[in-house]
Amino acid sequence: MVISSKGRYALRMMLDLAQHDDEGFVSLKSVSQRQEVSLKYMEAIAAMLNHAGLVQSQRGKEGGYRLSSPASEITVAKVLHSTEGSLAAVACLELGESTCERADRCLTLPLWKKLDAMMDTYLSGVTVQDLLDGKV
Repeated sequence: MVISSKGRYALRMMLDLAQHDDEGFVSLKSVSQRQEVSLKYMEAIAAMLNHAGLVQSQRGKEGGYRLSSPASEITVAKVLHSTEGSLAAVACLELGESTCERADRCLTLPLWKKLDAMMDTYLSGVTVQDLLDGKV
């Protein structure tokens, strides 16, 4: 499993918004500049985060984005799932076991299931606030 740039930049955007939470809605242009990511790419990521309910958007002069919940309630797993979809280590878990014709006799499937569960447990236990506080 490799986390794409969308996933990494989404996490950076969430951290940036959390750091500037006292400003209310933050312009995507300012986030883009601070994070050194193109505005166009950041717009696509913001749309995914907005669709997932992780950020709120507001149009207009005072518009921009802000976290939809406190940083302490937003897990890294939620952020990454919003951009990556599945974080499964192998394709058969990404598609669901029933799609694999070898699932009933696969000796490695338990290994991949356990790895998947461990990653999900870990990422679900780390919040945006934890990252801000250096608790990782």
